[in-house]
Amino acid sequence: MWPDRRLLDLFKIGIPIVQAPMVGVQDADIMIGAARAGALPSLACASLSPEKARAQVGIVRQAVSTPINLNFFCHHAVDADPQREAGWKQRLGEYYKEYNVDPDKPLAFANRAPFDEAMCELVEELKPEVVSFHFGLPAPALLARVKAAGCIVIASATIVREAIWLEERGVDAVIAQGAEAGGHRGMFLTDRIAEQPGLFALLPQVVDAVRVPVIAAGGIADGRGIAAAFALGAAGVQIGTAYLRCPESKVSAPGRVALARAGDDSTVITNVMTGRPARGVVNRVMREVGPIAPEAPPFPYAATALAPLKAAAEAQGRVDFTMLWAGQAVGLGRDMSAADMTRALAGAALARLSQLAR
Repeated sequence: MWPDRRLLDLFKIGIPIVQAPMVGVQDADIMIGAARAGALPSLACASLSPEKARAQVGIVRQAVSTPINLNFFCHHAVDADPQREAGWKQRLGEYYKEYNVDPDKPLAFANRAPFDEAMCELVEELKPEVVSFHFGLPAPALLARVKAAGCIVIASATIVREAIWLEERGVDAVIAQGAEAGGHRGMFLTDRIAEQPGLFALLPQVVDAVRVPVIAAGGIADGRGIAAAFALGAAGVQIGTAYLRCPESKVSAPGRVALARAGDDSTVITNVMTGRPARGVVNRVMREVGPIAPEAPPFPYAATALAPLKAAAEAQGRVDFTMLWAGQAVGLGRDMSAADMTRALAGAALARLSQLAR
């Protein structure tokens, strides 16, 4: 019934939906719901230790026997810059005073580690059916080991040139990430954030440029968006924001309120939260310091100084410093279980595609 079965056959799943990996707000619970409905469930491993990732995969494997996707970052790690971080903390100084947070207290490092030897060994051990990468691909030797473990490899592209680069290096499918998408921009061959294309401009150009299946990501939160993506040549879609209000998500109570109130103009692309451009629901620090702040330390160090402020604000029921990564379709979100959400998305998409085919 789906007009393009390449992704279904590649992943061996029932519906062409990839539940997006979302750092910090999802774990095995959302994965299990999405998998039971026939989608490809994903686990964001960038902030997890190998032990925690192994434990999460174990929970999923005990609950379902479907394919899974493990997602990793491939950014170029940079050394901390104490002088720049001190300047960033000083820039946030008024917030420290307001929330009565000691600026001299040692801070826990905001961990967002790139794919490395330890995680590669974990992939070889767990053998997930799919491995996805953000910010490019790992070193050729590591990538070869992932493929030798029998894993299907997919990765994000934000411009056509990135999609071609990924295909040339052997990915099995490309995720076309439009500017509407929530979370970090997957850009790796460009840093021109103002030139990032929207999905419906990017998608058909990527489809024309590569031979592998293309997965559409960005601003898709209902059946109409899925059908439109297929009409433009996608073989499947990746959806994250629509799952944020599921009871299985780990979004805080204040965050859920903010998501429920959000509309089409509620998100921006900002570097304030982590040091790297990402789209999320506007909060106080994004509005007052950014959304783009040249003085923010590079990824992921900008998040370190914000962590104690986030904790202090959330204790008061506020999301002044909370990362609520979400796409521009956040206003289409609904309060449904992950399984029901996945089934509803697929059912509505098939109904719309059937109407278009008449």
